[in-house]
Amino acid sequence: MLQPIAAGFIAAISGFATSFALVIAGLQAVGATQEQSSSGLLTLCLASGILTVVLSAAYRQPISIVWSTPGAAVLVAAASGGTSFSTAVGAFIVSGVLIVVCGLWPALGRAISRIPKPVASAMLAGILLPICLAPVAAVAEFPLLAGPIVLVWLILLRVAPRWAVPAAMLVATIVIVASAGTDWLPRASLAPALVFVAPEFDPFVMVSLGLPLFIVTMAGQNVPGFVVMSSFGYPAPSRAIFLSTGVASTVGAFFGGHAVNLAAITAAIAASPEAHPDRSRRWIAAVVAGSVFVAIGLAAGVATALVSESPPILIIAVAGLAVLGALVSSIASALEEPDHRMAAIATFLVTASGITALGIGSAFWGLVAGALFMLWLRARPVGRGLVETAPPQ
Repeated sequence: MLQPIAAGFIAAISGFATSFALVIAGLQAVGATQEQSSSGLLTLCLASGILTVVLSAAYRQPISIVWSTPGAAVLVAAASGGTSFSTAVGAFIVSGVLIVVCGLWPALGRAISRIPKPVASAMLAGILLPICLAPVAAVAEFPLLAGPIVLVWLILLRVAPRWAVPAAMLVATIVIVASAGTDWLPRASLAPALVFVAPEFDPFVMVSLGLPLFIVTMAGQNVPGFVVMSSFGYPAPSRAIFLSTGVASTVGAFFGGHAVNLAAITAAIAASPEAHPDRSRRWIAAVVAGSVFVAIGLAAGVATALVSESPPILIIAVAGLAVLGALVSSIASALEEPDHRMAAIATFLVTASGITALGIGSAFWGLVAGALFMLWLRARPVGRGLVETAPPQ
């Protein structure tokens, strides 16, 4: 029993530490107050942990549910759009309902999985790029604060890659506490609190935020999560996962949570032989991870207060270190097919530009640009194209 319990603790702690700062930064980027951010983080922890325990125990599979990390990156990217948190919550609800529809109508889920991989990956890469540039800006602006964080990350990346981001987050916590003193403690609520947020449904925000949130949650988390589960021999129940995470995301949106979904990296920890040599016993690791996640969520108020005391660029810098691997994977995936490289680059550039047109953000326009490029280049006569998409021989 010790092996799956230990694996569950590792999965929960590493999963939380690597991206909770990104979640808080994302919620605050779309207008959440400190109390609303705390409520959102608590909601996501409770939803993720409870669903992980229930689904894993019911199906005797290590089904790990986590918040949408790429979705949090979408929120950070939407910071310049002037979105109010009420309209953002409306977009969260739309995303959650679409996930429910995927469970009720499998054809939609299959359609999302058929979005051209280069375009979906390029959109995610464009969303992640500004976040991954933050460590550079933080070191330049706050060298004494950001320098130790990046240095520890670099060292651990070489000797113990799994712990590189959690260690960087630990150093960031020490640095923030040392620089902020104890003035923030009275503002940190030790008691967990859920804050209801009345949604507003703005059509432009639903398209520019809700649709990209849905797409990256499906394409960037759920699809890879099913691949990971399958690679370890587990036929994950897609209908139950979509329905449960969609309902949880929809309900959780009223309390500030953006989205929960099937895990990929965390799923690999609980589903691999590291959790237990016997495949039939690995679900215990997921149950432990879910239970620990619920417990960690009870400290959401303290975590949010601490993050709020930090210079925003410093928190985004830690988040950038956490998603750097995802950026590399997204770029590699986007450029994998020579015939689609130009469409992928167009998607990437438009998304990374951060433009807002007609009240709709750059992630949506990146998808549009990629689709148009694909259609245009596919329709051109053979041998008559003006742009060479394949590398020179």
